[in-house]
Amino acid sequence: MTHAYLCIDLKCFYASVECVDRGYDPFEARLVVADPSRGEKTICLAISPAMKALGVRNRCRVFEIPDGIDYEMARPRMRRYMEVSAQIYALYLRYFSPEDIHVYSVDECFVDVGPYLALYGRTPRELAVELIALVRRETGVCATAGIGPNLFLAKVALDVTAKHATDNIGELDEGSFKCLIWPHRPITDVWGIGPGIARRLAAMGASCLGEVALLPEDALYDEFGVNAELLIDHAWGIEPCTIAEIQAYRPRAHSIGSGQVLARDYEFEEARVVLREMADALVLDLVDKGLACGHLSLYAGYARERRAWDERDAPAPAQTFTGEHGTRVLGRTADGASASRKLPEATDSREALTAQLLGLFSEVVDPNRPIRRVNIAFGALVPVEYAELSLFTDVEAQAAERRLAQATNAVKRRFGKNALLRGVSFRPGATGRERNRQVGGHHE
Repeated sequence: MTHAYLCIDLKCFYASVECVDRGYDPFEARLVVADPSRGEKTICLAISPAMKALGVRNRCRVFEIPDGIDYEMARPRMRRYMEVSAQIYALYLRYFSPEDIHVYSVDECFVDVGPYLALYGRTPRELAVELIALVRRETGVCATAGIGPNLFLAKVALDVTAKHATDNIGELDEGSFKCLIWPHRPITDVWGIGPGIARRLAAMGASCLGEVALLPEDALYDEFGVNAELLIDHAWGIEPCTIAEIQAYRPRAHSIGSGQVLARDYEFEEARVVLREMADALVLDLVDKGLACGHLSLYAGYARERRAWDERDAPAPAQTFTGEHGTRVLGRTADGASASRKLPEATDSREALTAQLLGLFSEVVDPNRPIRRVNIAFGALVPVEYAELSLFTDVEAQAAERRLAQATNAVKRRFGKNALLRGVSFRPGATGRERNRQVGGHHE
């Protein structure tokens, strides 16, 4: 085999790590990973296999856990999960070159094992069994695996067939794909097909991949544009992309961004404080990478309005989709204000970029509506030495700002992100100090 892929997933990863650290068996302990300080509406980042066996959905909210189930709650520790993930990746490196591994997420990766089958004298399934046993023995975490001749089939084997296998390993080839996956429902179990795409396919008369394969290609291109190529390929179990091509990919444009969901409804001026903090942090990242920004964008999401209405005036119930990761409303668009701006010249100046963002914020955001989400992004990035200057550029002032930012980064790297802060981070509503103590939006 030129290519034989494993898609390896760490089962209930966050919850399994918490169980192992506490000396529990993840398949017996009832444990939920969620931050109790965020109330009952907070999302459970993971639940143990024992909780899944009781019918509790992954990624549910705490209040959705049925009454009568006794469980232990563990506050998320993202740094710890990253440590264990790195430890498991090191186990894979005992067998495979980094060039043949694609890390898909903190708990999932693809491995091209084709070149190693003759070397180890193993079949793909035997290698998968050996790796799963190694991970369990070294870390206590249970892994599952999907096997296929391409990345897509390996992923679908993991998501659809492995969960029904006694050895936690699913395997698909072209023949078994057509037998097992073509008629499988719901179609949203298939990698890359979310509820929105599923709804559009259903309107075309396709509720499973087998029916997608029967649709006229012209109709799919009319509905989905260039993305129809992916649907057509995947409907036939085809995926030409390889790990080597993924690792060789370089995007034409680069950007960096930052976003946060606020813990409560923020008034206009409070949100401006958060925006200034985010701009400061993103500029430091910009300087650290030696880049200059030529385009910026802003999004402010409004809080949902709470009002009472007569039941006769209430809208019809929204169409919802319930999957492994909870229930969501279909077709609902976010309510917010957004804007972007091309800058007259690329810059890494904190003063200039912050002023532009605050100006955009004042122009497009309704000052009378509470805000719950803020996102910013810097785009059209170029190496700072290649940034074009205008006749009005104050080169010395920009160089002084850059040196100050570089010194600030040096202090933060050595003593921690909260070792050096601007006064704005001490104003009411500021979130910077708390976020500096988090990893991935959660406590370390």
